[in-house]
Amino acid sequence: MGSVPSIKSTASGEASQGLDWDGVRAPSTAEFEILAQAAYDRLPEDFRKLCADLVITITEFPEDDVLKELEAESPFDLLGLFSGIGLPQQGYAPQTGQMPNTIHLYRRPILDYWAEHDETLGAIVTHVLVHEIGHHFGFDDDDMDAIEKAAG
Repeated sequence: MGSVPSIKSTASGEASQGLDWDGVRAPSTAEFEILAQAAYDRLPEDFRKLCADLVITITEFPEDDVLKELEAESPFDLLGLFSGIGLPQQGYAPQTGQMPNTIHLYRRPILDYWAEHDETLGAIVTHVLVHEIGHHFGFDDDDMDAIEKAAG
């Protein structure tokens, strides 16, 4: 038998010595919900008050019809989605039979994005959440950036 090879990375960064990776797993859907709730709870209170009627869901991937409608090449292309009628497009009174406005957070694409970027998972979830809620309000990118910064 030969000797055990030494594995070296060409990537810069801290060594992972001392970390017990054997027990580490990606967050489950339930854990992801907790992470999303924590991200939502950090948003400015005035902003959250305006989100009272929003439904926020966590699913593994976007539905096939959503991918087709948005012409996505892969189910990993979409991290989140706002579905419904944004506040700027709504009339004075809600329409009867109207489905609730919904924010969809897609767990697997977000985890894939996290694995490929140098950001914390919490920061990514917060970014996607703010971006999708921003669509509900009709905000532009500057407005969404300010809210995300306030969530800290």
